[in-house]
Amino acid sequence: MCTRFKTVPEYLRFLLQKCMKLKVLKAGRQIHAQLLVKGIDMELGSLNSNLVGMYTAGGDMISSRLVFASMSRPTAFVWNWLISASAFHGNSEESIRLFLQMQEAGIWANKFTFSSILKACVGLLDVNKGKELHCIITRMGFECETMVVNALIDMYCKCGNLSSARRLFDRMLIRDVASWTCMICGYSQGGQLEESSLLFERMKSQGLEPNEFTWNAMIAGLAHSGEFRKASHLLLRMKEEGLNPDLVTSNALISGFSQNHQSVEAIEFFHCMLAKGIKPNSVTFAALLPVCGSTGSLERGRCIHGLIYRSGSVLNVFTGSALIDMYTKCGSIQNARKVFDCISERNTAVWNTMIGCYGKHGLVEDSINLFERMVEEGVTPNQVTFTCILSACSHGGLVDKCLEIFQSMNEFRDVEYTKEHYACMIDALSRSGKIEDAYKLIMKILNEVNDSMVGAFFNGCKMHARGDMAKKLGEELLEIDINKPGDLVSLSNIYAANQEWEKVEIVRRLMKERKLTKRPGSSWIERKNDYIQYNESQSLELNQFCFSS
Repeated sequence: MCTRFKTVPEYLRFLLQKCMKLKVLKAGRQIHAQLLVKGIDMELGSLNSNLVGMYTAGGDMISSRLVFASMSRPTAFVWNWLISASAFHGNSEESIRLFLQMQEAGIWANKFTFSSILKACVGLLDVNKGKELHCIITRMGFECETMVVNALIDMYCKCGNLSSARRLFDRMLIRDVASWTCMICGYSQGGQLEESSLLFERMKSQGLEPNEFTWNAMIAGLAHSGEFRKASHLLLRMKEEGLNPDLVTSNALISGFSQNHQSVEAIEFFHCMLAKGIKPNSVTFAALLPVCGSTGSLERGRCIHGLIYRSGSVLNVFTGSALIDMYTKCGSIQNARKVFDCISERNTAVWNTMIGCYGKHGLVEDSINLFERMVEEGVTPNQVTFTCILSACSHGGLVDKCLEIFQSMNEFRDVEYTKEHYACMIDALSRSGKIEDAYKLIMKILNEVNDSMVGAFFNGCKMHARGDMAKKLGEELLEIDINKPGDLVSLSNIYAANQEWEKVEIVRRLMKERKLTKRPGSSWIERKNDYIQYNESQSLELNQFCFSS
């Protein structure tokens, strides 16, 4: 033992802190084993706390919780580690539960606690819970802490409440680079590019130099809005300022291409990034995998999966969900399930993706079984969960099961009925020939009907020769000034099938007056690692986005 340490526990605590900092699990486990073998009291020198920190930093949440459960009175340090790690791994509900337990245990939250728990609100996109935390923060006097206010601004921005974020930002007495970056990022992600640009220039005029995150926030906003040439110009400015585009910049652009359905550009830029020696991370993979799914490129998706495995990236909920979704869209259900089974910490989103996978491929029983297992394991379903399972039951023709699940939603306090839930139920009733019941459900929400609801009803009327009900609904829709081209085309076809040509002409004239046209479809073909998309509206040259030496 080094002479600078007076006792063995003190020396072991120092080693655990090193393991925590370097995220080294193997050595940390060996130290833990030594503590157990020697029978050293874990309460001495906060050894338990450092063990929790070591395991959490290394991603071993199971061991971390076991150590936590053995502690008689965990410190705020320990609670913060668990709250932060749960939020980081996408288990936002668990993070909030831990925060509530911390309060019940009488442990005072600090600025690190609030910074972590606000990330959980972002994960849930729950601005109301964020507001509750804001009240607690104000009462406890933490609204003067820049770190906490930055987390609040970030939460409000990502939950879509830009006005509240801006009020907080304007009231800040001391703003650091992170404060400006959070607000600029909020405007960029919200599509308010002019506001983000003004704030960006104002930041520089006040003597604060934007860092890589600030530049990336601007570039990401432009990329997500499809303004790739402006993003390219900003990249050049960034390099002129002496900052080199890095992995974060690459991820921003790949994500932008992906979200704008420019799959060819996303993949070519990814290749360019690899050629420059920039190693991808889980964010890169999560942005790129939807491209493979949307183009149906299973082989390319498998290559990326292999790259994830070889790179040693942890299969977290974000990468895992993206992989499951990719395999689902490419029709590889077995691979999707293998990925699902490999994810140790599954949140609601992961369950939803797998339930949806089974439903989309007609494996309704598997979808229902997984939904029931999810509830049994204590994972709370959300609105998306019910959309997935109702859609599965609807397409599988299980109208009674669909109705049972639809009615059971009342048992879950935080789940409200949405248009998607009504659409699934209307589809199930219409498919099974219960046209009158479907009609009653539509009448219940007539002013909120959408294309999918009306389309499902019209299809049901066509299948079961109920043109009378289709015309009845059509007349109701015309009275509420319908502006959905798909519905009007369907209505026109129903009138045409009954040779009611005058009404066909009325509907067609209405479409012309309102300048409504149906958007044409498109399809993808993969040919020797190249993509062709028919009806593609634009093409971009990628050379300007590739980083020069």
